[in-house]
Amino acid sequence: MRGSLVACRRYFQELVNGYQDNNEDGVVGFGGKLDIRPPYQREFIYKDKQRDAVIDTITKDYPLNVMYWAVREDGNFEVIDGQQRTISLCQYVEGIFAFNSMYFHNLQDDRQDQILNYKLMIYLCSGTDTEKLEWFKTINIAGERLTDQELLNAIYSGSWVSDAKRYFSKRDCAAFQIGSYYLNGSSIRQEYLETAINWISEGDIKGYMAKHQHDPKRKCFMEIL
Repeated sequence: MRGSLVACRRYFQELVNGYQDNNEDGVVGFGGKLDIRPPYQREFIYKDKQRDAVIDTITKDYPLNVMYWAVREDGNFEVIDGQQRTISLCQYVEGIFAFNSMYFHNLQDDRQDQILNYKLMIYLCSGTDTEKLEWFKTINIAGERLTDQELLNAIYSGSWVSDAKRYFSKRDCAAFQIGSYYLNGSSIRQEYLETAINWISEGDIKGYMAKHQHDPKRKCFMEIL
């Protein structure tokens, strides 16, 4: 990989500024300049225990694992590694869940300030789209292992995968509502999608995804049905 790395520190309040979770239209933060869930990223998979561990680390002012952002050509950023931690932190501040029976708004001002002024260590990665994908694959080896289908989604990210994930990769997606009794595994770990592509491709998942990577939206769902 020829891409460069530059280390920097950011206050968490900078990251949560402008945080919006627009479901299929993406998750953004850092004043709208950070794409928290770019197309190659997996879904939010943290369980409550993992999410709470992130908040516990911050409230104790312990160091949180380094995050990696890619620098885009327009000067904005996208998360390569750290999506799960970023969303956990932002959800807590937004009041989505409580930690130790306390929502963020229940905390005293000094406790809120301690969280908002927590410094995150971030590496900024510059390079081509291919290099960013290689960073993603390499960095995530050390975290919770990517499933085969999550890795294929990253490699063949595009309009087809984005549309397919809408129907097969969400917690309450259409595939779950229609066929959860007949399907094994987890939709958010891409096992529903993997099964569906395996059926329609007669076992050639990689070849099928390569062929249809840039197909128009909605075509994928109709094909699989």
